[in-house]
Amino acid sequence: MKFKLPKLHNQILIALVLGAIFGAIFNVNKFSLIVSYQDGTEVKNTLLKNWQKINFIVEQVDVKQTITFGSKNQLEIISYAGTLRKSNTDFSLIIIDQNNKRTEIKNIIIVEREKSIAEYLKWIGDIFIRLLNMIAIPLVLASLIVGAASLGDIKKFARVGGKTLAFYITTTALAITIGLVAANLIKPGERMGIESKERLLAVYSGESTARINTAVNYDPLNELVNVVPKNPIGAMANSEMLQIVFFAVLLGLVLGTLKDNKAEPVIKFFDSLSSAMIKMVELIMLIAPIGVFALIAATVSQFGFDILQTLIWYSVTVVLGLAIHTLISYPMLLKSFTKMNIKYFFKGIRPAQIVGFTTSSSAATLPVNMECCQENLGVPKSITSFVLPLGATINMDGTALYQGVAAVFIAQVFGIELNFIQQLTIVLTATLASIGTAPVPGVGIIMLVIILRAVGIPEEGVALILGVDRILDMCRTVTNITGDAAAAVIIANSEKVLPASR
Repeated sequence: MKFKLPKLHNQILIALVLGAIFGAIFNVNKFSLIVSYQDGTEVKNTLLKNWQKINFIVEQVDVKQTITFGSKNQLEIISYAGTLRKSNTDFSLIIIDQNNKRTEIKNIIIVEREKSIAEYLKWIGDIFIRLLNMIAIPLVLASLIVGAASLGDIKKFARVGGKTLAFYITTTALAITIGLVAANLIKPGERMGIESKERLLAVYSGESTARINTAVNYDPLNELVNVVPKNPIGAMANSEMLQIVFFAVLLGLVLGTLKDNKAEPVIKFFDSLSSAMIKMVELIMLIAPIGVFALIAATVSQFGFDILQTLIWYSVTVVLGLAIHTLISYPMLLKSFTKMNIKYFFKGIRPAQIVGFTTSSSAATLPVNMECCQENLGVPKSITSFVLPLGATINMDGTALYQGVAAVFIAQVFGIELNFIQQLTIVLTATLASIGTAPVPGVGIIMLVIILRAVGIPEEGVALILGVDRILDMCRTVTNITGDAAAAVIIANSEKVLPASR
């Protein structure tokens, strides 16, 4: 009997599960830390094992402060040590082992984890992400130019563009509302203990300060000006998505207005480039199972699940909100505006969802999402080439929902009661912020600082959620790219170009 491999999307799903299991089995030893310190003129490394507590002795302005971490706080220990070093704060460590023996280490340079087997596989996943990022920019450029040119005239462009923007803005506002309702009902911030709050604020204060300083320079008017590129080539080199979208759409529209077939060679060139990029996606996706396995194994091994215990109610609230929006809101919209079978839709975009989950990047997932929508769902290229690149740039439903939950969570932790006007401000601010959010991992935190500032919530509160941001970023990217695919299907159906059999 001849063995038959499962279909590619099933291979990717299997790789995801096996990677998580592999990462959990070969997780970092919770009792293993590497401490580098200065001993005279030498730098020495000490491997710490089988310890039960570590005391940080922090010296600040003639005042000594002691902060104690247990064996389950490995990541927090590393983060706190890094924060102290960046601020040039003197500190020493007192390690208490299982037999209560105390050892002191001074002149600390760095504290880091001992790498697990799973983390040594991460380079494979990094290559997979780089391959996707490599084709993302030329695909966005070529697809948008062809898409805008294929719309024919300004009226058709305005109609399709208007529908697309209306869908994205409406679903983003809906996502934030779901997040706010979930946070107000579950009240995750009121379930956090004072000790956990103080420890998280101390551990992640350095990282949160860096994000706050970045957000200080955010100017909405300047961001609007920056949509127009000074140099399109420079915009592509720096992966400035909004600038690329602006240039590509404008060029496509101009090409569509040229007469005497003058635009035909240029359009054919970009159409061929777009087709070539889609073909490259097919080739890259052949190694997707290996890339997904390596990425998820390294992530689970590196972060583990201990931090989730401290922020379990916050994490549950975010994931619940994302699940409601992904599994209820989008299907309801699809049922209302199309006749597409919901199971067929989710089966068709499964590869894109898994890649989005592992890469945490809408931009990196865009090539896969385009292939899924065209090949699996039957959405014509004229729609996907415009709707999906635009969605990967401005449609961040998952990010907006998480920002709504995070704002209420931080307010609850600090004992701040948000009134209706403040929560409405969160909806409006998060909706606008999501449009300007770059489609790359982690940038949502910077936008969150802006939202907190808008409603008077302490900005340093972002330190409370940084520990689980990477894990939740994976989940919200799935919602982001699902929303893009749903938009493509609905817009295609409204333009009567979606095959009836779908």
